[in-house]
Amino acid sequence: MAKRPNILLISTDQQHFSALGTVNPKISTPNLDRLCREGSRFDRAYCPSPVCTPSRASIITGMYPSHHGAWTIGVKLPEDTETLGHALSAAGYRTGLIGKAHFQPLAEPSLEAQPVLRDLDFWRGFNGPWYGFDHIELARNHADEPHVGQHYAVWMEDRGFTDWRDYFQPLPGDAAPHAPERDPNAPYWARVGRNWALPAEMHYTTWTGERCCAFLENAAGGREPFFLWASFHDPHPPYTVPEPWASMYDPADMEPGRLVPGEHDANPPHFAMTQETDPQFGDWHDPHEAHGCDSHLYPETELKRDMAVYYGMMSFLDVQVGRILDRLDALGMAEDTLIVFTSDHGHFLGQHGLVAKGPFHYEDMLRVPFIVRWPGRVPAGQVSRSIQSLVDLMPSFLDAASIDVPGRLQGLSQLPVWTGQRTAVRDFAICENRHNPEMPHVTSYIDERYKISVYRHGPHGEIFDLETDPDELHNLWSEPQMASLKQTLLHRMVQGFLRSEPTPSPRVAQA
Repeated sequence: MAKRPNILLISTDQQHFSALGTVNPKISTPNLDRLCREGSRFDRAYCPSPVCTPSRASIITGMYPSHHGAWTIGVKLPEDTETLGHALSAAGYRTGLIGKAHFQPLAEPSLEAQPVLRDLDFWRGFNGPWYGFDHIELARNHADEPHVGQHYAVWMEDRGFTDWRDYFQPLPGDAAPHAPERDPNAPYWARVGRNWALPAEMHYTTWTGERCCAFLENAAGGREPFFLWASFHDPHPPYTVPEPWASMYDPADMEPGRLVPGEHDANPPHFAMTQETDPQFGDWHDPHEAHGCDSHLYPETELKRDMAVYYGMMSFLDVQVGRILDRLDALGMAEDTLIVFTSDHGHFLGQHGLVAKGPFHYEDMLRVPFIVRWPGRVPAGQVSRSIQSLVDLMPSFLDAASIDVPGRLQGLSQLPVWTGQRTAVRDFAICENRHNPEMPHVTSYIDERYKISVYRHGPHGEIFDLETDPDELHNLWSEPQMASLKQTLLHRMVQGFLRSEPTPSPRVAQA
């Protein structure tokens, strides 16, 4: 058997596909740019769901949310699920997850909920196994959110930073003198202090980089290859970050997206509702809250300030990515390591009048940055428009490790595309967006040219011609002259679902 590669998955959370210096001169990400030069960038990569838990669960299961069961935030991925970690561990890999997991909810007993989050005695003694990862080090919060704790809090205390609670939003009964005060009745931009007093050396981005380097050092002394998921939390809101990153970018230089007058007229009603002061989204919140189903009215001056901090969060993160890459080099492991960099889903910074995320399946929300580096195997400096999906990561990694890909997986191995042996292995991507267990609120099918989105209620939908209308300003769904195209795309969409069904096991097939 040929030598099996180490596998390093580096991910961000809610990163717009354009937040890379190599495609956007307004942002500085020299280490990610280095990955682009030394590997291949794929400009048409899509998430299987524009929500954290479902997309992350798809990464480690190779299945869509409709099949792996963690169909929205607030729903737990079953702990007996067979994952990428299980498969690689069984094949002799040393497996680790450091950073954000988000496989379990905050609102019920779980390892990602209070009071366990702040039971530091528990976390000092527990590093896995969990969801197939032999070694875990977790942090659940974004920015100064109150659900801070786990291994990150242990790390802070071990470094003498015992007053860390003072820098995060308080739990009931706590005080947080160094956290930005938030009036829950004030507009979002009035509740967030964008310059966070937390020392940068105590930030979870620094923690993630440091602990990933420690994992690599431990792995360097062993015979077995490793799989590490370096799971960074940013640039997910709240938009707050320590100096020097908080003031690295001038808001006056930022150019957020904008709503083009009339562009939502042909879209489903919930698009226009985002431009109301107090919209009523009805069953979009049944039974779980649908992120983004509220008002998206936002002062442009505040959006520019947010965007500047968002870029600062990315540049801070980029430094830690460079730290990991440098450690791989120093340990002599870079040549034997397959690296994939991506994000769990996209983000809105004013595009189409929208902010953050929601059930609006524009490219800003569904497309993710995607870079692959494997020296001597993946072409350097190449840019590809071959369609990728995060659901393909598990089968691709198993293929790279010379492990048989189980028939239950719905993703496809992209290894032949990454290594330049084929131009494409898939001709479409599917994205589900659901907030109830029965069926998605909206599902999109994206092929080389078109995107079609279908809703479970009402006659509404979207069709965008991504070739002639890359900004997605003209919804073709209801145009009479496009009736034939709609029929063709609906047919392709159904065929795409059928082609994505898992292959039954032999035992089931014989039943």
